[in-house]
Amino acid sequence: MTIKRSVVLGVGSALPARVVTNEELAKKVDTSDEWIVQRTGIRQRYIAGEGETSSTLGLKAAEAALKDAGLTSADLDLIIVATTTPDLTFPSTATQIQARLGMTHGAAFDIQAVCSGFVYGVTIADKFLTSGSHNRILVIGVDTLSRIIDWNDRTTCVLFGDGAGAIVLEAQNQKGDVNTDRGVLTTHIRSDGRHGPKLCATGGPSTTGTSGVLTMEGKEVFKHAVGMITDVITDAYAATGFTSDDLDWFVPHQANKRIINSSADKLGIAPEKVVITVDRHGNTSAASIPLALATAYGEGRIKKGDLVMLEAMGGGFTWASALLRW
Repeated sequence: MTIKRSVVLGVGSALPARVVTNEELAKKVDTSDEWIVQRTGIRQRYIAGEGETSSTLGLKAAEAALKDAGLTSADLDLIIVATTTPDLTFPSTATQIQARLGMTHGAAFDIQAVCSGFVYGVTIADKFLTSGSHNRILVIGVDTLSRIIDWNDRTTCVLFGDGAGAIVLEAQNQKGDVNTDRGVLTTHIRSDGRHGPKLCATGGPSTTGTSGVLTMEGKEVFKHAVGMITDVITDAYAATGFTSDDLDWFVPHQANKRIINSSADKLGIAPEKVVITVDRHGNTSAASIPLALATAYGEGRIKKGDLVMLEAMGGGFTWASALLRW
């Protein structure tokens, strides 16, 4: 007896041209490289310039993922884009990328779960693929949070960056054994809207008619983050029988190095298994995990057969995990 699993065929990423260092930010707001590194682990971030948008960055990541998979848009059935910063209120960023890829069949849509968006997207794609309704799906995480940052607020402007990452998933028959099967083995998503005001934007089309700016209660977010992250990871362990010792790689949302280290320590994940890119990318929201995946994969660290845990926590609050074998 066989079952369908969602197997990663290709990975891609894209970053804006402009790099903004901590030293550059220190010239504009009351901060310093030492302060930022000590509290966040961030040393630089990429900021979108003129002509660089969520759709253009997402397109580049999509093209790179398709190339890595040896496919074209003609081979896709669906495009899912996770973003909090779409180019337009509508049409969706996904349909814009679909058009630029020359894809006139299938479907494309956006989802919004902030920093957890990419893992939510993988979860949705996995349901389509394992149901048998679709064969190949492109999942993109992209954000240009620099567009909604208050650059005079030193507590938030130092944290965020722009970027995009993408994977191509294909439905493949596997034996149904989590110990040997490739592909997505289990996913777990959560939300609790009571915490919304702790990490949110100050505007929207139906309220202010503007996008507003990002606001965050940093201490509150940190307080909840580690518990929420470990919650969905222990659920993944319970569903599969694996433990932290079995993981080859832990690819967390790149929000803050202290949160990453605290979560890994609480879960008993060895430091050498943790993929960290927050130092070079900052917090890129929905792009965070696929950017980290693309980096580790491109550097030859993540290899076929590796057991990889993805996790994220973001505004809403939303949080999610996905355990897969590469």
